Amino acid sequence: MAETAGGEGLLFLTDEQLRKGIEAMFFAYRGFTADPDRILEGMDYGRAHHRAIHFVHRSPGTTVSNLLSILGVTKQSLNRVLRTLIDDGLVRSEKGRVDARERHLFLTEKGLILERELSDAQRARMRAAYRAAGPAAVQGFRQVLEAMMDPEMRKQYNRLKEGG
Repeated sequence: MAETAGGEGLLFLTDEQLRKGIEAMFFAYRGFTADPDRILEGMDYGRAHHRAIHFVHRSPGTTVSNLLSILGVTKQSLNRVLRTLIDDGLVRSEKGRVDARERHLFLTEKGLILERELSDAQRARMRAAYRAAGPAAVQGFRQVLEAMMDPEMRKQYNRLKEGG
């Protein structure tokens, strides 16, 4: 049973309650990624491709270094993913106007179509879950997710949330 600390308003949970939450996260993540995984499977793409497509769509013109920071992957790993997406005509790369060493990334029409298909599947799942849980639970869920982020991740998330 949950208890509050005297005056602090902190919630203390048992290990069993935390274990249930951890397991719920694992299974929810499997469900959340299942639809896009099925779509990408026939294309020989994986979750790294999906994440790159998502964030390039979210911030058209983002730089490779910004995408590296958001995704938290190695340059070599991201370059492999981007090379495939560019070669397959889903992403285009443009030299920076101010700094020609920078590469700015954009989805092509083909990339936009795939992004829409992937995100429509995830939005449908999120929409159904949000409706089932109700507005208070949705707000609490977002607060829990944000509280789980490391400070640097939260800064990146807030920049994206604010349209940056």
